[in-house]
Amino acid sequence: MPALYSETLLDHFRHPRNCGALTDPDVSYESLNPLCGDRIRLELKFENQTVTQAHFVGDGCAISIAAASLLTELILNKTTNELTISNEQLIAALESDIKPARLQCAILALEALRAALAAHT
Repeated sequence: MPALYSETLLDHFRHPRNCGALTDPDVSYESLNPLCGDRIRLELKFENQTVTQAHFVGDGCAISIAAASLLTELILNKTTNELTISNEQLIAALESDIKPARLQCAILALEALRAALAAHT
């Protein structure tokens, strides 16, 4: 059974990848978890329907920040057709025992990705 906070999750929280705003993103979407106040804005740049840059800006707990960081790495250089990441896939990639009460934290960035893609197409 994975630990509550795996080394993968802690590494992405302590050293978030692709954190910071993009200059002139093609699409940007912000998701908010009203229960805890976590907020993640995902910004994407595309070239020929391929994600060339993915950044996030946000305030939140270790889980939401780590998930946003990991998600930006997972989607880089993927086409819009390849961006069908399930909640379960993202949670598995975090390698942590995410409890049901914290699932919304883990998928906040993924919800932003889904909304951003819907706005982009």
